[in-house]
Amino acid sequence: MQLGVHIVVEGFVQGVGFRYFVLRQASTLGLRGYARNLYNGAVEIEAFGDRSVLEEFIKAVKVGPRAAHVADMKIQWKDDDPTRKGFEIR
Repeated sequence: MQLGVHIVVEGFVQGVGFRYFVLRQASTLGLRGYARNLYNGAVEIEAFGDRSVLEEFIKAVKVGPRAAHVADMKIQWKDDDPTRKGFEIR
């Protein structure tokens, strides 16, 4: 079943390659969506794909790259958006 997930990651997640880590994970897993920095220092992620793959993705995002420190994640499930193609950094 294709779904989407909206994630806001808080902590030390900007300036440490976090979005590129997310891009690599999403591309490896075949997910669609984007990652972008927010003005408050958090990173926003939207990803679309199979639920089991999204759950694996969320586990990887919770760990993040070596230099990052994830303090909190807000996760909201949503309907799939079939118009999304590929995964990008905004």
